[in-house]
Amino acid sequence: KMAAATAAGGAGAAAALWSEVNRCGQNGDFARALKSVNKILQISKDDVTALQCKVVCLIQNGNFKEALSVINTHTKVLTSDVIAFEKAYCEYRLNRIENALKTIQSASQQTDKLKELYGQVLYRLERYDDCLAAYRDLIRNSQDEYEEERKTNLSAVVAAQSTWEKVMPEDLGLREATYELCYNSACALIGQGKLNEAMKKLRKAEELCRQSLSEDSDVTEEDIEAELAIIHGQMAYIMQLQGRTEDALQLYNQIIKLKPTDVGLLAVIANNIITINKDQNVFDSKKKVKLTNAEGVEHKLSKKQLQAIEFNKALLAMYTNQADQCRKLSASLQSQSPEHLLPVLIQAAQLCREKQHAKAVGLLQDFADQHPASAAEIKLTMAQLKIAQGSVTKACMILRSIEELQHKPGMVSALVTMYSHEEDIDSAIEVFTQAIQWYQQFQASQTRGAKPKSPVHLSLIREAANFKLKHGRKKEAISDLEELWKQNPKDVHTLAQLISAYSLVDPEKAKVLSKHLPSSDTMSLKVDVDALENSHGATYVRKKAGKLTGDNQQKEQGQGDVKKKKKKKKGKLPKNYDPKVTPDPERWLPMRERSYYRGRKKGKKKDQVGKGTQGSTTAGSSELDASRTASSPPTSPRPGSAAAVSATSNVIPPRHQKPAGAPATKKKQQQKKKKGAKGGW
Repeated sequence: KMAAATAAGGAGAAAALWSEVNRCGQNGDFARALKSVNKILQISKDDVTALQCKVVCLIQNGNFKEALSVINTHTKVLTSDVIAFEKAYCEYRLNRIENALKTIQSASQQTDKLKELYGQVLYRLERYDDCLAAYRDLIRNSQDEYEEERKTNLSAVVAAQSTWEKVMPEDLGLREATYELCYNSACALIGQGKLNEAMKKLRKAEELCRQSLSEDSDVTEEDIEAELAIIHGQMAYIMQLQGRTEDALQLYNQIIKLKPTDVGLLAVIANNIITINKDQNVFDSKKKVKLTNAEGVEHKLSKKQLQAIEFNKALLAMYTNQADQCRKLSASLQSQSPEHLLPVLIQAAQLCREKQHAKAVGLLQDFADQHPASAAEIKLTMAQLKIAQGSVTKACMILRSIEELQHKPGMVSALVTMYSHEEDIDSAIEVFTQAIQWYQQFQASQTRGAKPKSPVHLSLIREAANFKLKHGRKKEAISDLEELWKQNPKDVHTLAQLISAYSLVDPEKAKVLSKHLPSSDTMSLKVDVDALENSHGATYVRKKAGKLTGDNQQKEQGQGDVKKKKKKKKGKLPKNYDPKVTPDPERWLPMRERSYYRGRKKGKKKDQVGKGTQGSTTAGSSELDASRTASSPPTSPRPGSAAAVSATSNVIPPRHQKPAGAPATKKKQQQKKKKGAKGGW
C-alpha cells in the first residue's frame, strides 16, 4: 500500500511539473521551464519527452553545447528520427557545418524544418547551385507566414552566385517590397559590374529600411543606423570601385564609429580601408587589421573574403618592412591554395624589396613550370622585373615565349616599342610578321579558304608598313602596302606610299601604279584660302589691304609690286669716340676674360683709418711701402684705369676713355637710413 501511495504521489508531482513546463513554454520563460524538466527527469531519467523538452529549453537559452551533449549522452533514447532537427541545428549553430549536413542527410524523414535547415547549411558550405534548388522546392511546396523569408534567402543565394562565381543571375520575378530583397538585388548587380544601378537599389533599400523600422515606436535612431550599417557599407564599396576613395573612406569610418555588433561587417570594412591606404598611412592600417582578427569572423565571411583579408595582411607586412611575417603569411596562403598566383607574387615582391631580383625571377619561373595555366601572368611579371633591371632584350624574349599572347595587338605594340628602344629593327619587324601570319592562318581555318581581313589584322598590316617605311625598309613594306591597297583600292594614301616604295625598287612599276592616282581636278578641294591663311593655325597671316584713294591709289598702281624699304637707324656712338683710334678688340669680352686683366690689387685700403690691430699706427706705412719707391718696378695697371695701355699703341682706347668733365672720383653712395631710426641709440 505504501509503494502504491508513493507512485500515486510521484505521478501527481510529475503532472504538476508538466503543467509548469507547458505554462513557462507558452510564456517564453525557458530557464524556469528547464528547472521543471530537470525535476521530471529526476523522477524518470529516460523520459523521451522530458529529454526532448530539455534539449529545446537549452537551445532556446543559447546553450548549444550542453544541448548537443544531452543528445549524444542519450543516443539510445533520443534516436536520429526523434531528435534529428535539434541535433543538426545545434551543430549548425556551433559552426560544425559538415556534421550538420551529415545529420540532415542521415534522417529517415525529411521534414519541412530539416529542409529549411538544409538550405542554410548548403549556403554556408557555398554550394550555391544545390542551395538554390532547395529553396525553390521549399517555396513551391510550402505556404505559411515564412514565405517572405524564404524569398529573401533565395535572392541571397543568387547574389552570392553573381558575386563569387560570376554567374549571370536569372530573373526570379521577386517583388522587391522589403529592404532585404532590395539589398540582395543590389549585391547581384555589383557582381555584374552594374554599379550605378546597384547604387539606386541600395538607396531604395535604405528608404524602405527607415520606413519599416520607424513604424515601431520602440526602435531608436541609433537602432536604425545600426541596421543601415550594412547597406551603407555596400554603398561605400561601390564608391571605392568607382574611384571615389575619399567618399568611401569617410563612409567607412562613420560605420566604424557606430560600433556595430556584426564582426563580419567590421572585418570587411577594415579590410577595404587597408586596400585604400595601400602603402600609405600604414599606422592606421595596422590598427584596422586588428578588426579582421576578431573572434568569429571566419564563420561570418565567405572563403574568398577571408582569403582576400589574408592577402592584404601579407601585403601590409611587406609595406611595414616585416619581411619574416610577410614570408610566413604568404607561405601559409600558398599551402592553402597551391594553384593561386597571388602568394607567389607577394613573395617575389618581398624579394625585390630586398634587392634579390634574380631569386625573385627564379621563384616565378619555378611556379610557371609547375602551373602552366598561370604561366602567362607569371611571365608578364618576370618581364617587368627584367625591364626594371634594364635587361630589355631578355624581357622581350620572355614576352615572346607567351604563345597565347603573341598575336595580341597590345603584346605586339609592347615588343615593337621595346625592340625600337634597343634599335633592333629586324626583331621588331619579325614580331609584326609573326602576328600577321597568325591571323592569316586563323582566318583561313575559320573561313575555309576565303580570306576576309578582320579589323585587327588590317591594323597590324598598316602598322607594319608604317614602321618599315619609317625605318627606311621600303622594299620590305611593299608587300604590306599591296595587301592594304587590294583591300581598299580607293585608299589614295596607301597608293601614294606604295608608289613611293616602288620608286626606289622598280621605277617602271611605280609609273604604272601612278596611273591609278586621281587627276588633279578630282583632287581639288573646296578650300577658302583667305580663311585658311587668317586662321589661328597659320604661320603666316596676310594683312588685309586697306582702301586706296587719290594719290595713294596712283602710287600703288605705278609702283606695282615694289616694296617700300625701311630706313636703318644709325647706331649711337660713345661721347668720347675718336675715329682715329683703333677700338679695343676685346671690348666685348667681360673684364675678367680680357688678356690684360691682372686681377685686383691687394692692399688698396691699407691706409684707411680704423683697420688693423688696436694701438697700431699708419704714420710710417707709406715710407715703408716698397711699392711707392722709385726703384720699384711698375705694377700691372688695374683694368679700366687710365693707366691701362694697349700693347700695340700708346693711345687710350675709346672704351677706356673717360668723358670730358667727368669727376675723378666716384661719389660715395648715400647710406640708406634704417627704418625706425630717429637718432640717438
